[in-house]
Amino acid sequence: MSETPLIGGLTQAPIDSRLAGARIGVVTFPGTLDDRDAIRAVRLSGATAVELWHGDSELAAVDAVIIPGGFSYGDYLRAGAISRFAPLMSKIVDAANSDAKLPVLGICNGFQILTEAHLLPGSMIKNDHLKFLCRDQVLRVENNTSAWTNAYDLGQDITVPLKNQDGQYIADEKTLDALEAEGRVAFRYVGGNPNGSRRDIAGISNAAGNVVGLMPHPEHAVEEGYGPGHTGTDGLGFFTSVLNTLLGGK
Repeated sequence: MSETPLIGGLTQAPIDSRLAGARIGVVTFPGTLDDRDAIRAVRLSGATAVELWHGDSELAAVDAVIIPGGFSYGDYLRAGAISRFAPLMSKIVDAANSDAKLPVLGICNGFQILTEAHLLPGSMIKNDHLKFLCRDQVLRVENNTSAWTNAYDLGQDITVPLKNQDGQYIADEKTLDALEAEGRVAFRYVGGNPNGSRRDIAGISNAAGNVVGLMPHPEHAVEEGYGPGHTGTDGLGFFTSVLNTLLGGK
């Protein structure tokens, strides 16, 4: 992979020297938009980013996987509906459900793909106002025990960008009650619901906590001075969280 210089020549030193061996895969589908941003976020966290193609037949010995945002296959049929059948997705599903419990993060379109692949319950439909929305969004951390959230404090508010048109999370009441009871609501919208998602849910996890999906974009809030809020780095915790998990810290 060709290295893209950090803005202003900034460099990010690894949090722990052992992170140099951590390999985080980032999947690209036709229509993916945010794979380069996810790769950059992985690099800033101190790990090694590994580019994965949706047609790959193997996971290239990665330690975790990020399915980034965009409009895979143009969101034809339904957002994420075609991508779930990609050859690499079957490998990701198997690895996430295996005893090893591969950590998997789905962001925006990636969240949609995870629901279509049944790694996460529920579904995503058009925003209730039927318009594309792009803005900074405050989220409350409702679960800080998952592979992708353990670097945050429980109840912490973070600000990351939100940009979607199919961002309304829905599920039946039984599923929603189970998510609440089991502590699997990872993030909730603060300051108003931007898309009509049930119970203000912005992100959820699976029962094991290794799979997380959310609609907003933490990979766009990882560099000081170039993200929302005063520091713009609230999203970096997703990427350091999985490294904590891989190092056995949490």
